[in-house]
Amino acid sequence: MQTVDAVILGAGAAGLFAAGEAAARGRSVVVLDHARRVGEKIRISGGGRCNFTNLSTAPERFLSANPRFALSALRRFTPRDFLARVEGAGISWTEKAAGQLFCEGKASQIVQMLVGGAEAGGAQIHTEVSVEEVTREGELFRIATSDGVLFARRLVVATGGKSIPKIGATGFGYRLAEEFGIPVLETRPGLVPLTFAEQELGRMVPLAGVAVPARVAPTKGPGFDEPVLFTHRGLSGPAILQVSSYWREGEAITADLDPGRSLAAALKAARQEAGKGQIGKALARHMPERVAGLVLDLAGVDPVARLADQGNAVLDRIAAAARMELRPVGTEGYRTAEVTLGGVDTAALDGRSMEAKAVPGLHFIGEVVDVTGWLGGYNFQWAWSSAWACAQAL
Repeated sequence: MQTVDAVILGAGAAGLFAAGEAAARGRSVVVLDHARRVGEKIRISGGGRCNFTNLSTAPERFLSANPRFALSALRRFTPRDFLARVEGAGISWTEKAAGQLFCEGKASQIVQMLVGGAEAGGAQIHTEVSVEEVTREGELFRIATSDGVLFARRLVVATGGKSIPKIGATGFGYRLAEEFGIPVLETRPGLVPLTFAEQELGRMVPLAGVAVPARVAPTKGPGFDEPVLFTHRGLSGPAILQVSSYWREGEAITADLDPGRSLAAALKAARQEAGKGQIGKALARHMPERVAGLVLDLAGVDPVARLADQGNAVLDRIAAAARMELRPVGTEGYRTAEVTLGGVDTAALDGRSMEAKAVPGLHFIGEVVDVTGWLGGYNFQWAWSSAWACAQAL
């Protein structure tokens, strides 16, 4: 039976990075994962290019029962710090949107960097190993696995959340926390498409595949100026995924399909310039034609009607219809969710070391913790920052 300084459960972003950092400090480390391949969520992220961080990372762009909990880790290991690791590994990167950094090549480069860093320090990575029981024996943790028993002075839980179960995601980390008396806050899918009841869905399905710039806002929380994508099940796209993390059952969202402009004024100007034109064609200058058709349907206006025949009240009504209030009935669930909201209660953890206050030597990092970032590289940065903070204490 092997005794090591640290056993890390989970070979994803947080687990692999923590292993490399701890091993570089001379610690003996074993990483266990039940999946066949490590870092699967990294491989599929960012369209296969991995949006590995965001230079605009700030605590207010994370959701948590205690939004300030992440502050210590994020300040001590920043996006620039991780970028230095990426550049040091010879990985080319590009900034696709403000602050969002992606690999120019494949996401597997990040996985290779993390695995290489862990193995260079002597860390052992074991895949297709299931953890059967974790107990405390004196000052050591006893980890019974399908491949034998390990003892560790410290145990790091980096098992992620429930999102995307097809790549092996489970609620194991939450169950383990509860076994040790660590509170777990309600979990739910985050960064996930929203679904709608039959009446609203009936209007959306004919637009499936159409994307439109919009400003989408939840009942409570910030608004997001990003594209909305109509689907056969409801709405998706970056703006919807962002809002989904703030949306709760029974609440409405608003979607302005002509953000930042006065649509009514634009239509009135068009009426002055080309009154014989059709209202549908005039509106289609501001949004995709099929979306314009939906807006006119909501406003009760015939798309082939002449602009000249539409009074100010009608044009105002069209503009109001383009600022839709929608009431989702649910989400697509963990199957397509990019992250899991909620998780291990931060009140039970030390923000500097990610160690459980009531169980010395037990640490939780990454997605399993109640810290969830916006879309755009924030969740990877939380994985790196929380893993680094933890590794300094191993």
